[in-house]
Amino acid sequence: MTTTDGPGTATRALQARWDAVMMRNYGTPPVALSRGSGARVWDVDGREYLDLIGGIAVSSLGHAHPAVVEAVSRQVATLAHSSNLAMHEPGVALAERLSALVPGGARVFLSQDGATANEAALKIVRKHMQGRRTEVVSTEGGFHGRTLGALSVTGTPAKRAPFEPLPGPVTFVRYADVEALRAAVTERTAAVVLEPVQGEGGVVVPPAGYLAAVREICDAAGAMLVVDEVQSGIGRAGEWLLSVAQGVVPDVITLAKGLGGGLPIGAVLATGEAASVLQPGDHGSTFGGNPVSCAAALAVLDTIEREGLLEHVRALGDRWAASFDAIEDRLLVAHRGLGLWRALELGAPVAPALEAAAREAGFLVNAVRPTTIRLAPPLVLGPADADRFSAALPGLLGAVA
Repeated sequence: MTTTDGPGTATRALQARWDAVMMRNYGTPPVALSRGSGARVWDVDGREYLDLIGGIAVSSLGHAHPAVVEAVSRQVATLAHSSNLAMHEPGVALAERLSALVPGGARVFLSQDGATANEAALKIVRKHMQGRRTEVVSTEGGFHGRTLGALSVTGTPAKRAPFEPLPGPVTFVRYADVEALRAAVTERTAAVVLEPVQGEGGVVVPPAGYLAAVREICDAAGAMLVVDEVQSGIGRAGEWLLSVAQGVVPDVITLAKGLGGGLPIGAVLATGEAASVLQPGDHGSTFGGNPVSCAAALAVLDTIEREGLLEHVRALGDRWAASFDAIEDRLLVAHRGLGLWRALELGAPVAPALEAAAREAGFLVNAVRPTTIRLAPPLVLGPADADRFSAALPGLLGAVA
């Protein structure tokens, strides 16, 4: 890894160009990447980093994986786009593969990303209830996207406030609080929308049995269950679908992020009555299910299966957890997570400073909250690289204490 002392000349030049033309919604990124290979990336100044955030849990096979490169190159040279006016083999094959992940099968809608998948899910709920029920229950700290519908069920008031009024009504309850959810779900509730583990909330893992309790509450009230697996799905937590692995079959599951291995794609998997709600003209997407993105997604699924990456993710996640357990530093007050989806909880709001210190030491991590560092590296991360970060962590903590 390359230790840095701040942005280099080429990075600063690109930052100046960014500032001149880009909207302000992201601020100015501190790093400018030019290429990647596996779990490593290089910036425009040639500095090397171990990528432990993976484009926010997206680069499931890392960077420039041969299977993705070959699949995308072959597809873009054959058929790059079709719109929704024609079908194509990669799209049908991907839908077949995703349907098979759900017991009893599912019908599939292919979207562009997680937010558009969640928008489609909310439309399924709205149409299924036909105005009989309009209320939705979601969770505090949850995140479902930035579009208006997805934002309406995102449990962070500061994200919602600038864009209100939003679609609703939506009631928010404390995450992982079964009794609070039971009290909130009534005969007026159309659906409960939540994540099996909160990603943007800081990789918050609920107690065992929580999702099964949510399913039972929904069934008792006649409400639909929408589970957002945009971050948790397709291997991130060591399972294809975390909900299904826990014995729960939601009415609707949404996917994105790691599904495309870096190419933009999302998916909605609907079961039971929900599978037949959308009829011709109800919904669509010009770019959703693009042949190139579908080819990438098929390569991701094939590679995870062929290389045994679900087992690898679980084993390496346990190895990381054990190494974090061994760190004796008062600043590191806790760690949590599943598979290669981890959070380091700090005893002071210094996560941004720790992110910067890690970057200077050659590690890309994510300060997802003032006291929380999120780790979501490529699923192909090796033990040696995982150990390298664990070994460096005490020094990084000391630098920002």
